[in-house]
Amino acid sequence: MRFSRRVLLSFVMAVMAVPSVAMDRLNLVATTGMIADAARQVGGDLVDVKGLMGPGVDPHAYRQTRTDIVAMTRADLVLWHGLYLEAQMEDFFTDLSAKRNVVEVAAGLDTSLLRGHDDYEDKFDPHVWMNPDIWALIVEQVQGALTATQPESAEVFAANAQEHLAEIERLSGYAKSALASVPEQSRVLLSAHDAFGYFGEAYGFEVLGIQGISTESEAGLNRISELVDLLVTRDIRAVFVETSVSDRSMRAVIEGAAAKGHKVSIGGELFSDAMGEDGTYEGTYVGMIDHNATVITNALGGDAPLRGMNNKLSAGS
Repeated sequence: MRFSRRVLLSFVMAVMAVPSVAMDRLNLVATTGMIADAARQVGGDLVDVKGLMGPGVDPHAYRQTRTDIVAMTRADLVLWHGLYLEAQMEDFFTDLSAKRNVVEVAAGLDTSLLRGHDDYEDKFDPHVWMNPDIWALIVEQVQGALTATQPESAEVFAANAQEHLAEIERLSGYAKSALASVPEQSRVLLSAHDAFGYFGEAYGFEVLGIQGISTESEAGLNRISELVDLLVTRDIRAVFVETSVSDRSMRAVIEGAAAKGHKVSIGGELFSDAMGEDGTYEGTYVGMIDHNATVITNALGGDAPLRGMNNKLSAGS
């Protein structure tokens, strides 16, 4: 549901006038599943975390609901990604940050680590979670935000963060090793939208998206035709769909290749802007990236264990 800025502000002020119930655990709200997972890993038993965007939800197009507004205005801390990922919510966060404890977790990243945005000259590609080495810096930002909110728990947050960062470092090593087994000529990743740029830079893959960095951009017939020709010319036989983006355009690419006598299969479904189902291994950041690295490796001729780094991936992933 879309709200005018004036209506939003009025609603926020009304909600803030209602006293919240004091709780021992910090009440956190995070926009994406990846940030919510980082907050749970670092906060541990000291936090309750509400994630606004669940499995299959596209953050580029997401707009806050009335329930979201209530949750955020009552939270001890609100964590959002930034870098124009939550494009439809930026004005709301700007207004809310003047009144509540709101942290843009990607704002502290060194811009030398960031890729340019293909649609906006003054913005960056927000999909930094695709490179675990960069995501580790986001986890540190989350740790800092929690510590500033509840300084007396600093040691607990630090210990939890170090444990999680060690797991992310192991994940990074696994992904590098597995993906390096893909033959060089096969290191081409074609997916629904350009969410894997940081992945490509980290692991030496050419990354192609039918749509641009934002799913709000449209895939035209010319783009689909270009990709069909590329698949045929370079004998690429596997492409990937995403859990948070429609596969309609990808199906058009596959059908176009078939019309030219070139068979292309779907190598698997990848997690791009959202994680897996709550309560599953793929519903964690480590599980999400483990899944992607394992599926891409095996689909493109590399060698990775079918159940992934921790032997926890769902059968058939």
